[in-house]
Amino acid sequence: MNLNSKILGITQVVITSLMINAQTKDSKLPGDPTLVSSKATIEKLISYDKGNFKYKVEDYFARPKASQFKISPDGQYLSYKEKDKDSKNHVYVKDLKSGKITKALVEKDDLIRSYGWLDKKRLFYTQDKGGNENIHLYAADIDGKNLKDLTPFEGITLNSVRLIKDTEFVIVSMNKNNKQIFEPYKINFNTGEITQLYENKDVKSPIDDYLFDRQGNLRGYTILENGLTTKLFYKDLQTGKFNLVKATDWKDTFNVISFNDNSKNKDEVYLVTNLGSDKSRIVLYDLKKNAIIKEVYSNPTFDVSSIAQAGKSRNYELDYISYNGIKNETIPVSKFYKEIHDKLTSEFGDKQFGIASSDDKNEKLLVVVDSDKLYGKYYEYDTKTKTTKLLFDLMPQLKEEDMAEMRPIQFKSRDGLTIHGYITLPKAALNGEKVPLIVNPHGGPQGIRDDWGFNPETQLFASRGYATLQVNFRISGGYGKEFQTTGYKQIGRKAMDDVEDGVKYAIEQGWIDKNKVAIYGGSHGGYATLMGLIKTPDLYSCGVDYVGVSNIFTFFDSFPEYWKPYKEMVKQIWYDLDNPEEAKIAKEVSPVFQIDKIKKPLFVVQGANDPRVNINESDQIVKALRSKGFEVPYMVKYDEGHGFGKEPNRIEFYKSMLGFFAENFNK
Repeated sequence: MNLNSKILGITQVVITSLMINAQTKDSKLPGDPTLVSSKATIEKLISYDKGNFKYKVEDYFARPKASQFKISPDGQYLSYKEKDKDSKNHVYVKDLKSGKITKALVEKDDLIRSYGWLDKKRLFYTQDKGGNENIHLYAADIDGKNLKDLTPFEGITLNSVRLIKDTEFVIVSMNKNNKQIFEPYKINFNTGEITQLYENKDVKSPIDDYLFDRQGNLRGYTILENGLTTKLFYKDLQTGKFNLVKATDWKDTFNVISFNDNSKNKDEVYLVTNLGSDKSRIVLYDLKKNAIIKEVYSNPTFDVSSIAQAGKSRNYELDYISYNGIKNETIPVSKFYKEIHDKLTSEFGDKQFGIASSDDKNEKLLVVVDSDKLYGKYYEYDTKTKTTKLLFDLMPQLKEEDMAEMRPIQFKSRDGLTIHGYITLPKAALNGEKVPLIVNPHGGPQGIRDDWGFNPETQLFASRGYATLQVNFRISGGYGKEFQTTGYKQIGRKAMDDVEDGVKYAIEQGWIDKNKVAIYGGSHGGYATLMGLIKTPDLYSCGVDYVGVSNIFTFFDSFPEYWKPYKEMVKQIWYDLDNPEEAKIAKEVSPVFQIDKIKKPLFVVQGANDPRVNINESDQIVKALRSKGFEVPYMVKYDEGHGFGKEPNRIEFYKSMLGFFAENFNK
């Protein structure tokens, strides 16, 4: 699934996202509620999506009846989410011997964001309040008893959570003592007892990340010095002193993935780096000697940054390497995983598959299989008998033969860069008809990219006869350091040129009706929607801005405390507002100052509790346009944040957007 790539990932938040507290003394609701469109206006929008369609919005965006299956560490239980009649997704646990099913975790007003196994008898889950991203960690027994908030502090958020296997402890990084910086704590997930492990004292050059081994020992940390230089310190096991290993520019990659516990060398780690190369690659590295032992894997076209290691039962050997290329690629390494990979490849052909869960002994695996036309199926794989069994079809109502093809594309930008992307084509386009196009810029923008696989949005659009174009424009991640940095200080400018060049390419292929092109995106994609309507007003019929930035100045002014250390990075990615020349450019590419150039219909959508792109960003553009007599339908959900997570809200949003497109394509 790649829908979430449209919304900023958590790792991108610390660099590019900002938060405003728009709550006023005069209003109990965030922002200006008087701007929000009436129910009648939204219902009218929805009514334009007329036709004898085989599939409804609910077929794509109602959550699966069951999902997120996981095997317990001892292999005795199967956990999963199951949706009730009110669209709440509770977590259930099934005893695989007796067949008994118990409701373990109850979802109430707020979504259970993630969950998993702590040990064979206890579960964890994470949750915020209405999308505000003040994330807390909870634990409960598999029968739902002994529920504890493990991080019971007001206004905090988590930066990371690490389970220490075969113990009753987790290590979390949270901003409990100082909202600007994160510190590590060891928490007993049975009793809730908390112990701080290290102090992060320097706000100007804070510790940005902590390196723990599998036993929970602090072995190193990374300091972000003056916002631009990353310094990795490693603990000498003989002296106990933390020594500097490497100082790098923040644009470079030198990140420890994990210790290689398969080796007798206690200083050996798997590390991802692009030092000395354009593309990120995996190496084995000796932190004490400060030297590469050997290169493990690299690719000439794509960044490689992910590995999977076995557990204790197979002495932590390296199982496989994976990366996002044209499609998701997996490189088997261990003999154990090569056999599994060969078996699954022969069974599932050109579909993608991945290991979603496993018991500690790797006897039972849960495998998820998907493709551009298959939402996803869970299979059980028995490594002893080497047999697969279908466990659950996530979306059985969506038939593969009815789904559209997502086709990888490649073209040259106007200044000669090779740009990758995808176009999802309805059957009419494949049969030679020219169809409407939805241009869908991704979020981020830096370090994020669109990828191949089932995308409910593009398939929904295809069900209405629309093609969808997704361009991995300069600044996107995954294509090397040079390609990403070429897009720095080009947001709203050359990054938009790449999107426009992609539209030109699609039209030249004969797929697209050039008079019916819309633009829609979330987060940076919402910003790109606004800029598209401004920069090339004749190219698009209409646009949908979903939680998008409208004013770079207010966006930047709203740094929350724990993003302030990253201010210098943001200046290099976006624009340095302290530099008069760059501030001038920032104003030119801030949509709220260019509203006279918007001529085509716009639909704005916002989560009221959004901590990344505050409701003020959407309020500003709506108010400014309406002051000029330009009507803008405006949807706000007051129980959502940066993107809609609740099923009824998502369904209403997509129904409204389909109606908006239908209305404007048929004018």
